[in-house]
Amino acid sequence: MTPIPLGVRIGELSRRVGVAPETLRAWERRYGLLRPARTQAGYRVYDHDDQLRAHRMRELIEGGWAAGEAAHAVVSDRPPGDPRSPAPDGGPPDLLAALLRYDSAGAHAAFDRVLATRSLDGALRDVVLPVLREVGERWARAEVSVTQEHFATELVTGRLRGLARDWDCGLGPRAVLACASGERHDIGLLCCGLALHRRGWRVTYLGADTPTAALADTVSTVAPALVVIGALRPQPLRAAASALAELAALVPLAIGGAGATKRLAARARARHLASDPVTAAEELTSSAA
Repeated sequence: MTPIPLGVRIGELSRRVGVAPETLRAWERRYGLLRPARTQAGYRVYDHDDQLRAHRMRELIEGGWAAGEAAHAVVSDRPPGDPRSPAPDGGPPDLLAALLRYDSAGAHAAFDRVLATRSLDGALRDVVLPVLREVGERWARAEVSVTQEHFATELVTGRLRGLARDWDCGLGPRAVLACASGERHDIGLLCCGLALHRRGWRVTYLGADTPTAALADTVSTVAPALVVIGALRPQPLRAAASALAELAALVPLAIGGAGATKRLAARARARHLASDPVTAAEELTSSAA
């Protein structure tokens, strides 16, 4: 790792370590993992030792350690007795149950625990996406109401947008993310954007229901290295395929989501992202390196 200079704010620390700012703040508050100094203006600033501790904490959690035990190992600089500590708390059952009973406070608390006990990749791939998939499947089976589905989607989307507030920062390549015109579901695209930013990308996010002509105007303005199109249903991609193929002549294009297929990707002259949004971000980053 390249050492960070003294005086780095939490947004830059988050980008370098690959952990959401909210998670870093939770680690600082609960475990004393970070020991920031303050500028004359009162801003917290983090040094190289903070980066090392946060990076090690993330590695241990991704390796299966509970957050409290991982923090103890990092702060005390010695391993806990059992490297196979219990699974992190705040998992899918906690969040799902709170969402389905319209418990806003409980859902936010469960979401906070998810961020405090997992890396951002782990939170998205192991909790957020499975929970929302379960809600959608239960709704399709008429086991939950449309209002329960709307409540869950709105609350989780709001939290994800909160994590995305600084994803235009950094020095990495720029990616433009949008849903095809007519596609109104963008949670998977949000997760992909967060995972891309965690890997150093800057994100210009256009969101749901984006006309291809407007997308092309944005591309000409910001000159991205990549455009990612998301679609839960195939129909919006079919309608946009010809226009997307024209755009693909100007900038590398990738399409993903349940609505994306190899055939549609070929029509749009785009790369097909067949995996989950976090893995897709890994693949896109590897191919861009």
